[in-house]
Amino acid sequence: MQSSRFIIAVFEFVLLLFSLSVHECAHAWMASRLGDQTARMMGRVSLNPMDHVDPVGTLLFPALIIFGPFIGLNFFSGMLVGWAKPTPVITRNFKKIVRDDNLTTLAGPASNLLLVLVAFLALAGLSVAAPDGRLLVLSTFLGGIPQNVPSGLQAVVLLCTLAILINLSLCFFNLLPIPPLDGSRVLRNMLPYSAVQVYDRVPIWASYLIMIFVGRYLLMALLGPALALVYFALERI
Repeated sequence: MQSSRFIIAVFEFVLLLFSLSVHECAHAWMASRLGDQTARMMGRVSLNPMDHVDPVGTLLFPALIIFGPFIGLNFFSGMLVGWAKPTPVITRNFKKIVRDDNLTTLAGPASNLLLVLVAFLALAGLSVAAPDGRLLVLSTFLGGIPQNVPSGLQAVVLLCTLAILINLSLCFFNLLPIPPLDGSRVLRNMLPYSAVQVYDRVPIWASYLIMIFVGRYLLMALLGPALALVYFALERI
């Protein structure tokens, strides 16, 4: 049982690194399409995690979340999030600054939703095509690991299930209006000038405290219904 939990933890960590890379690559790609080549020239239109890694947000924080329970650190249990090195954007290169900045910002969460869709379609296909596929998919989605199932098939179903969980978490987490998350940039673009001056003076340490202690509960409130909806859809296949 302990070895199975550790394997799942490794899957979670690898998937989180990949999903964060897709997220930042989407920011860079959209900025490039809209006229700002800054991120592209810095090699950020890439799925290589090494091009996006942030020592704390990509490595340390996810490692504490995922592997912490093995050494008794359970404070962050239930969260599967992190952040990568911010994608550099020079908004004056855009034709329509506010619109294009918002599109570039929202490209990250949108890429996570795209990964959710791909994983969902894979699970739907396995539900129909694999022997006892529906039972395997639904039980894995609920946290069970069925016995007497080919290990390769079991690994694919588990990876797709974790991909849905992680990418929904990243999407909702990044849409929270807490600096420096994506949602805060969209909110900033909506504020009047005087409010922007106040908003920009929020200290980064306060943002991180809000992100950890308040963002966690907002994330759980959004994630629960979303996962229930995905399960409902898989159940009807």
